[in-house]
Amino acid sequence: MKTNMKDWWAHITATVFYVGHLKPAPGTWGSLVALPMAWAIYMIGGFWLFALAIPAAYIKGYYATKLFTAGKDDHDPSEVVIDEVVGQWIALLPVIYGAQMMGVTLFTLWPGWIAAFVLFRWFDITKPGFVGKADQRNDATGVMLDDVIAGVFAAIGVVSLASIYHQVLM
Repeated sequence: MKTNMKDWWAHITATVFYVGHLKPAPGTWGSLVALPMAWAIYMIGGFWLFALAIPAAYIKGYYATKLFTAGKDDHDPSEVVIDEVVGQWIALLPVIYGAQMMGVTLFTLWPGWIAAFVLFRWFDITKPGFVGKADQRNDATGVMLDDVIAGVFAAIGVVSLASIYHQVLM
């Protein structure tokens, strides 16, 4: 089967280098691969490069998803996991910002990484409120947007848990 470069690019991007084809739970695999990617981006360029990588990945993911799903019945196939990467990175924003502001390594805030991962997966799987509303769209915007909202909710949860820990438990 012959594919053109645009189709290949869309497939590689939407599935995050084929991670989306891992079974079971490709969304969880996508979220997991987002963690070392976030670490690498931070190590290369710090917080601001990481922060800029999020909208860049969103835009790239939107177009890749649009191309990848064009002409298909399923607007949100399970192998598309670029949306999980974007959402997971949003959930990690407060952790990475906190590490930079405190001048510590990213691994010093390891509980934040776990909280960001668990909270993001919970919001992405259960799709409460606005997450579910966005997911109901039958287009690339819906594919990407539900994970963005889940990431924002998870980031709020990470900040809340860190606040509780630092204000109450310490």
